[in-house]
Amino acid sequence: MNEAEILRHEVEQLQSSIKEKRNFVNDATLTERTSSMNQVGRIVMRTRRTLRGHLAKIYAMHWASDSRNLVSASQDGKLIVWDSYSTNKVHAIPLRSSWVMTCAYAPSGAYVACGGLDNVCSIYSLRPREGNVRVSRELPGHTGYLSCCRFIDDNKIVTSSGDMTCAMWDVETGQQEAVYNGHTGDVMSLSLSPDHRTFVSGACDASAKLWDIRDGCCKQTFTGHESDINAVTFFPNGQAFATGSDDATCRLFDIRADQELCMYSHDNIICGITSVAFSKSGRLLLAGYDDFNCNVWDSMRAERAGVLVGHDNRVSCLGVTEDGMAVCTGSWDSFLKVWN
Repeated sequence: MNEAEILRHEVEQLQSSIKEKRNFVNDATLTERTSSMNQVGRIVMRTRRTLRGHLAKIYAMHWASDSRNLVSASQDGKLIVWDSYSTNKVHAIPLRSSWVMTCAYAPSGAYVACGGLDNVCSIYSLRPREGNVRVSRELPGHTGYLSCCRFIDDNKIVTSSGDMTCAMWDVETGQQEAVYNGHTGDVMSLSLSPDHRTFVSGACDASAKLWDIRDGCCKQTFTGHESDINAVTFFPNGQAFATGSDDATCRLFDIRADQELCMYSHDNIICGITSVAFSKSGRLLLAGYDDFNCNVWDSMRAERAGVLVGHDNRVSCLGVTEDGMAVCTGSWDSFLKVWN
């Protein structure tokens, strides 16, 4: 037996022991355990605000931590910061590249970031000395498009890219502090855990990976989807996360059980999912679809609890406010809608 065969044998043994451990903790399904829970009832949300101002497809949005302002990015080449109460535009920032795919609001409210086919994460300070908002830092380094970015704090941001990696950056120096390698397809989305110690990424290799932010290692890999994962979001308690995929399903993965707990799908739904977000309690999972709708799922019972109808094109992004009082959807129809 040569060395390669010995190693192959060892890998096979490890894989089978992982499978055994997963099966050991898989003593019941989530729907079995939650069958006695009360149903959430029909969820009916109305459009409370429509934010008009973009002139082309909206690709991304992100709420500020004050649950009032939000930032949106559109292929009209504008990043707009909105006051969702008044629907006023607080800032309209012209971008160097109109091919923008993601945007993010810093927790402090002092910065926004965006990026896309320019492969660069651009950071803008919203506290300019005078007049216009300017680029305060550009972070070049990815060799593929920027698909998602999220601030840890004002000086640290995590990005995901079509170059199959994620990276953490020091905003002040403009340097990559860590690179997260392991996916075998474009990384499409990331979500920071509530304690900001880990993050989860979803990719076109149909897998989701959990990463330790500090040591740069992949801690767990979650499989099950049959096509690209376009969106990921942490469950509010940080012990699980949901994914949305081109295979027309959302799935709930538990980190402690190291496996899929639940699948959210319907025979009538045959289109891909672009975006996912949990309600504040985690009982509802909202998902944006290519068929112009946003479905609301009971995350525990895996039943469809409602649908948000109102956009005239693909729902490309959505987000729930920090206070849990509203959800915003963004669409290729160029409008953002705030619902509750």
